[in-house]
Amino acid sequence: MLVDRCNRGEEAATRELFRSYHKRVHGTLYRILGSSRDIDDLTQDSFIQVFKSLPTFRAEAKLATWIDRITVRVAYRHIAKQKKLPLPDDTLDEEPSMRPGPGHQAESREAVRRLYAALSKLPAASRIAFALHEIDGRSVSEVAALVGASKTACKLRIWRARRTLFTLASTDPILAELLDANAHDPTEGSPS
Repeated sequence: MLVDRCNRGEEAATRELFRSYHKRVHGTLYRILGSSRDIDDLTQDSFIQVFKSLPTFRAEAKLATWIDRITVRVAYRHIAKQKKLPLPDDTLDEEPSMRPGPGHQAESREAVRRLYAALSKLPAASRIAFALHEIDGRSVSEVAALVGASKTACKLRIWRARRTLFTLASTDPILAELLDANAHDPTEGSPS
């Protein structure tokens, strides 16, 4: 087993584990944090934690799930340290048509940038639950397992995040378009 080989100090096994899970860890962090210059450092921090904790891995969950939990904790600590994630220098008030480059691609990048700017205003727990569920496409059950919360708590966090994003989108047409005008308005009703 790969874990046993890593625990015995086999360098080839360590490299294999890193290569096998690098894209997964990097992708999870990217979907939670957006385009952040800290992603590579946080990916490295995640693997440092993985290798430090590997002797305690009891195979009660899949190795991938266990690594995901560590990655989410690294992301949570990063978000908790910062009140706001660094944003690009351009302003949120700038219209996409005023920027150079292909219109649709520039508008898409601007919409995603605004989404992560809005996500940076959320509490860490809500942001992570929302990102794992809505952006990373994980089920509520999987999100609950990764963040160590009940499914009900995760549903509530996701609903609150949607409600906040929908409220912010009411004054930001670019964000509103990204969130899709046909989506259910989470400001009406409660989480189901």
